[in-house]
Amino acid sequence: MGRVTLAALVAALLVGSCAADRTSADPGSSDRPASTVTIAHPRGGGDQPPLAVGHDAWVSVSVATLWRSPSSPRAVDAPALTRPARIETWLADLTLAERRGLSGRADTQALLGDRVRVLALPPDRPGWARVVVPSQPTPADPRGYPGWVPRRQLTARPPTGSAQVATVVVRIAELRTDDAGAVPLFPISFGTSLPVVGITDGFVRVMAPSGRVRRIAGHVVVVHPTGSPARAPTRASLVHTAEQFLGLPYLWAGASGFGLDCSGLTWLDYRVHGIRIPRDAEPQSQHGTSAARPRPGDLLFYATNGLVHHVSMYVGNGLMVHSPHTGARVQVIATATTAYQSEYVGSRRYLP
Repeated sequence: MGRVTLAALVAALLVGSCAADRTSADPGSSDRPASTVTIAHPRGGGDQPPLAVGHDAWVSVSVATLWRSPSSPRAVDAPALTRPARIETWLADLTLAERRGLSGRADTQALLGDRVRVLALPPDRPGWARVVVPSQPTPADPRGYPGWVPRRQLTARPPTGSAQVATVVVRIAELRTDDAGAVPLFPISFGTSLPVVGITDGFVRVMAPSGRVRRIAGHVVVVHPTGSPARAPTRASLVHTAEQFLGLPYLWAGASGFGLDCSGLTWLDYRVHGIRIPRDAEPQSQHGTSAARPRPGDLLFYATNGLVHHVSMYVGNGLMVHSPHTGARVQVIATATTAYQSEYVGSRRYLP
């Protein structure tokens, strides 16, 4: 995303749009003490290779939030820093003011099994790793989206090679034990892709980043060849996928089935269709091709003072689906809605 001035950000919030810049937003306020959380060095098992600067690692929790700095998380954010991450508990306990306070603290999220590149493991920041996420393009860093993640939420164990992967295609699924009981371990997000090791009794057996075999119910995943999209990249499928999230609360920096910001919705949707787009709204508005007359699946952009602060997806018949702002939910509205129509600056097409 491009940089957004404070005035533009305020204007965006007034019309109900999500801000489009992670790098210049104000940290916001909270009605709880803004104490930070200290993270201890993780205890790695004997068979766990150590994280190393300049090398790849993989997310080992359902959702790893990328923070602006190790001092960005507040006491209330502690459940998001654990292993396993207690995302549902974290979000359920946040007040509206605390959700708003994520602006300027968190920038994006990465899913279980996603690859990151470790940039730094500073000794004066114990328990933290600075990383980039290559699957999330951004002008901020050509290597991928940057941020800080608790080291215990990462593993240096390379994923198991497999001809097929299983991708979650419902908002939230359960990762389960690999036995007859198939006991739920923790919830995982839409878009999570894990190597397949087998199929049995209505379950898909997958290899988790921990190196352990787990199970996921067969009806909540798509099993597909490694390197191919989970869903065919068609306009109808893009729209159907976006509408799966109707009613989901907006989450600043959200890029999972637990919560989405405006560009997180479009980025995650395109991801499962095998279409690589930038993570944030402003750079999304600068790629693809211009679409004078939007078609379903095209992206619509909104700006204040020339700065893009919001993105939605056109669904057809004069309607769009979007994740508006903190306190609102994913919804379908008319493109002619006054607050948006007045700030509309064009559409981009990523699908021929």
